Amino acid sequence: MARRRLDLTFPPRQATKAIAYHLVKDFDLVPNFLRAQIQPGQQGRMLVEVSGKRDAIDAAVEFLGREGITVSEAASDIRLDTEACVSCGLCTAVCKPGALTLRESDFSLVFDKDQCVYCEACVSACPRRAITLTF
Repeated sequence: MARRRLDLTFPPRQATKAIAYHLVKDFDLVPNFLRAQIQPGQQGRMLVEVSGKRDAIDAAVEFLGREGITVSEAASDIRLDTEACVSCGLCTAVCKPGALTLRESDFSLVFDKDQCVYCEACVSACPRRAITLTF
């Protein structure tokens, strides 16, 4: 079973369509909605993790594109400024899913995008503001 995290941007005219229904019914996917900002008549965004057969996920992404929804990989919105980061580890203390860890060999910060749930706890915890999340 494959899994992908997608950042969906909805144009105003698409905000009221039953996209989640189609992901489940038409493509047999299991969606996990991590975050959403959707208002009728306005551009909206949704962060969704979908699980299912790889070809079904690819077909669903094509369907979303045909519906006028912009699809991008979710991790593109997370930024770690390696110049500003001093690997203090404060972000790792608040990262419950374990997406941020310190490498044992050199204590440098490691980010595992597949574990991240975009809770933003790390953004608040970072005293250097080296981690940003745009959503």
